[in-house]
Amino acid sequence: MATERIDLQAAFANSGVSEVITTLDRELVGLKPVKRRIREIAALLLVEKLRREHGLGSEPPTLHMSFTGNPGTGKTTVALRMAEILHRLGYIRTGQLISVTRDDLVGQYIGHTAPKTKEVLKKAMGGVLFIDEAYYLYRPENERDYGQEAIEILLQVMETKRDDLVVILAGYADRMERFFTANPGFRSRVAHHIDFPDYTDEELFQIAEKMLEKQHYRFDKPAAAAFLEYIQARRRQPHFANARSIRNALDRARLRQAVRLLEAHDGTKTVQDLLIITEEDIRQSRVFAQVPTATRAERVEAE
Repeated sequence: MATERIDLQAAFANSGVSEVITTLDRELVGLKPVKRRIREIAALLLVEKLRREHGLGSEPPTLHMSFTGNPGTGKTTVALRMAEILHRLGYIRTGQLISVTRDDLVGQYIGHTAPKTKEVLKKAMGGVLFIDEAYYLYRPENERDYGQEAIEILLQVMETKRDDLVVILAGYADRMERFFTANPGFRSRVAHHIDFPDYTDEELFQIAEKMLEKQHYRFDKPAAAAFLEYIQARRRQPHFANARSIRNALDRARLRQAVRLLEAHDGTKTVQDLLIITEEDIRQSRVFAQVPTATRAERVEAE
């Protein structure tokens, strides 16, 4: 048995995991360190699967994970693909991902939290439970908060049912670190910590173009330049959420385009006109009104 040959590349291809990773590459712009970690985890899980099949297995690997990063950096999308990978390799019974927040787990009165948490866990069994902004489960400033009860139930299930449920905890990096410090039981149960970097301006622009393409829109050349300027200005403002903010900006641009077309004096447009987002549709954003005049002048001079 020790000399038996195993074609790892063929095993990887036959598992279907390579297809999932290819889909992830196509879906998400950038995130190279994240994609590299996903490939590494997939490789580890494939080898562990083959080891068990050849009588070399030990205890099943711990699969619970932590995804840290700012909003709109692709954490939910990666969690969905990770669920597929785990299912194709046989680590979970289904490829489902159940996404929840504190409100789905924690009750408002005594006796309410346990049944809520257990119902969510029952629904997620056999798949992946994705807990977004997990640190909100722990609120030490409120002595009457019921989040601790949900935490205790989660910790127990993460240990006793780890062969039938994978939990992914997600949120801002600094807050997750404080959460793990205050709840060491979670840290000891989480095997893989993946940090999601912010997108660059160029990556955000690529994301915008991909979003428009899916909806059969496109920028004309002046609009493209204006939207890149929009990105540079928007990311300096509060509550910037990477790809999520880009999606919201495009929704508003499409709205302004529709109004512009409908209110046009001639009232007649070509089909091509329906596809084009113009500079006017971008520059009507309030983001430009909030950019200091000096900053705008410096940018124009630099261009």
